[in-house]
Amino acid sequence: MEQKWWHKSTVYQIYPRSFHDHNGDGIGDIQGIIEKLDYLAFLGIDVIWLSPVYESPNDDNGYDISDYYRIHEEFGTMEDMEQLIKEAKKRNIHIIMDLVINHTSDEHPWFIESRKSKNNPYRDFYIWRDGRDGPPSELTSIFSGSAWEYDEETDQYYFHLFSKKQPDLNLHHKEVREHLYNMMSFWLDKGISGFRMDVIDLIGKEIDQNIIPNGPKLHEYLQEMNENVLSKYNVMTVGETPSATTEIAKQFTGPGRNELDMVFTFQHMSLDEVQGKGKWELKPLDLLDLKNTLSHWQTALHDKGWNSLYWNNHDQPRIVSRFGNDGEYRVESAKMLATVLHMMQGTPYIYQGEEIGMTNIQFDTINDYKDIETLNYYREKRDEGVPHDTIMQSIQVKGRDNARTPFQWDTEQNAGFTEGKPWIEVNPNYKAINAEASLQNKQSIFYHYKKLIELRKKLDIIVYGEYELLLKEHKEIFSYVRRYQNETLLVVANFYEEETEFRLPKEISDSNATLIISNYDDSNTHPASLTLRPYEAVVYAMKE
Repeated sequence: MEQKWWHKSTVYQIYPRSFHDHNGDGIGDIQGIIEKLDYLAFLGIDVIWLSPVYESPNDDNGYDISDYYRIHEEFGTMEDMEQLIKEAKKRNIHIIMDLVINHTSDEHPWFIESRKSKNNPYRDFYIWRDGRDGPPSELTSIFSGSAWEYDEETDQYYFHLFSKKQPDLNLHHKEVREHLYNMMSFWLDKGISGFRMDVIDLIGKEIDQNIIPNGPKLHEYLQEMNENVLSKYNVMTVGETPSATTEIAKQFTGPGRNELDMVFTFQHMSLDEVQGKGKWELKPLDLLDLKNTLSHWQTALHDKGWNSLYWNNHDQPRIVSRFGNDGEYRVESAKMLATVLHMMQGTPYIYQGEEIGMTNIQFDTINDYKDIETLNYYREKRDEGVPHDTIMQSIQVKGRDNARTPFQWDTEQNAGFTEGKPWIEVNPNYKAINAEASLQNKQSIFYHYKKLIELRKKLDIIVYGEYELLLKEHKEIFSYVRRYQNETLLVVANFYEEETEFRLPKEISDSNATLIISNYDDSNTHPASLTLRPYEAVVYAMKE
C-alpha cells in the first residue's frame, strides 16, 4: 500500500461551541482553540477536525450554513481562522474542516433566491416538487416528520432530509457542484489540509425513486470532485457514510478509485439499539457483535481501503458511559476502550474530552437540552403518549448533547470553559474530571492516549499490519493479533468488571514477548496465562 501522511496520524475533533471560550460570552470560539493548541500538541495529535464555524443561524448548531465564505460571528472572524491555521502549522498540526454540501440553511442566499419563483435562476439549486393533496411522497426527515415542507410563495414543496431549515441541495445540477468546488478550493488555498464530509453518501440521492443514500451517480460525483479539487492538493478526506458496508467502503476508499481517503462506518455504533427501530430503542451491547463488526471492517479493508477508528463524535454519546463503566472503573474502562481501538489499522479519531474520560450528562429537565434532534424526538413521543420518564431514559443514554457539554479544563467556575454563562450546562462532575487534574497525574487517561498516539508513530505494525481476531466466541474478552514482517502484536482486553482468564492460543508463540502498554501499572509481563482484572487491557510485542 502506498504510504500517506495521514496513515500514522491521529485526529482530534473539536466542537468549537463547547471547547473553550475566549471572550466570555458562554460560547466556545476560535481564539479559545488557539489558546489550547499547546495542550493538543502535548497530547501528540496531528490533525484537528474542526466542526463547522461558518456563518449559520444555528438551527442545527452550524450544520445549517448560510454562507460558506464567512465565519460565524460567535466564533470570530476570518482573520481568527487564518491565525488558527497558521498557529496550528507551527505545531505541525493540520486542520480539516467540515464540508456540509448535502444541504444549506434556508437563510443561504441561494435558497432565498430559489424560493422566489419557479423561473428563478437558483430554482434548480434545490429540490422542489408539486404536492399530491399533501407532500409529494412519504419520505421522512431524519429529525422526525415529513421530509417535505410546503412553500406558499410558489405552491410547491421543498425537500429537507434534516430540519425544515436545512433544504437539500440538488447536486444533479452541475452549476451547484461547480459552486461547491470553488468553495472547497477557497478553503484549501487558505491552508487547511482536507475535509470531513458530512453525510456525503446522500449527495447522489434520487428522490423520485426513493433512493436516498448511495444514489447511482454518487461515485461519479466524488470522482469529479477529486479531479476538480482534491487531486490538486495533498489533503486528507473522510466521508460520513452511515449506510456504507465494507463493499461500498472499498468503492469510496480503494486505491486508484480517486474518491475519498477513508469513511466513517456506523455499524458498530448501532449495536446497542434494537435493529430497525432507530437509535432511541435501547438494548445492551453484545460483545460478540462488537468483535465481529470491528473485525469484519479490519479484514475487509486491509490493502483494499482505509478505516477510520472512532468511539465518539459530536453526534454520539460518551463511550465510557456507553460501552464502559463511568463509575468505579471509569479510568480503567476508558483506557481499555482506547487500547482496543488504537491498536487497530486505520486513522484514529479522538473527540474532545474523550482523552480525559468525560462522561454522559443527565439533565434534570428536557428544557436543559439544546439539540434539535433530541427536542423533536421528545415532542413526537409525547404526542404519541409515551411517558416522560421513558423518553428521558433514551435521551440520557443516546442524546447528542451528551457529547456537547463544555470541555472540562479545571476546577474553576464552569470548568474553566467560560467566564460567562455557558450555552449549555457544564457536567457537574468537572471537579473530579478535568484536564488540569489529568495532566498532573501520570496514570491518567490522558497519558494513556498520549502513549497510544506515540506507539502508532513509532510502530509500523500498528499502521500496516494484518489483523486476526482471537477467541471469537469469548463473551468477556476482546483479543486480536496484528502481524507485519517478522513481528506480532497481541492485544487482550477484558470488556467487563468481573475477572476473567486468558489462555494464549497454541498457534501463537510468546517468545520474546514485551509488554508495551497496559491500563494497570502491574500487569503481567508474560502473556501465556493471564487473570484479567476489571477492564484490564494489555498489549505485547513479540518477535518471531
